[in-house]
Amino acid sequence: MSEPYSGGCACGAVRYEIAAEPLVMADCQCRDCQQRSGTGHGSYLTFPGRKDVRLTGTAAQWDIAADSGNVKTHAFCPACGTPVYLTFAAMPDLFTVHAASLDEPGRYRPQMVLYRARGHAWDSMDPALTAFERMPPA
Repeated sequence: MSEPYSGGCACGAVRYEIAAEPLVMADCQCRDCQQRSGTGHGSYLTFPGRKDVRLTGTAAQWDIAADSGNVKTHAFCPACGTPVYLTFAAMPDLFTVHAASLDEPGRYRPQMVLYRARGHAWDSMDPALTAFERMPPA
């Protein structure tokens, strides 16, 4: 295993360390990710087990229903507002972090694009990546 993935919010009040390798690294062009990121997509690393995650600080949270109807919880710093991580009610063991929240964001290597159908021409994705029009089946 490589070094743990670590990161957190801009002010340092919410931090994480993950002693696992991500299942997937993906760019998502859904409307929710566009609005939350303030640009054309969000970039994420999804890890397989919450047991491998060490969190410090208390994140504020808000829930939103995904296209599937399943609830995803967005966690962000209540002090600086930085989006830090997501969890999913339908898949409670998964833990997803925003690539920009990593201490070493250069470790992020996108493997796929989700919700290409909602992408904008001005937000170019790597054409070599596998792209899904919506969320791929589990």
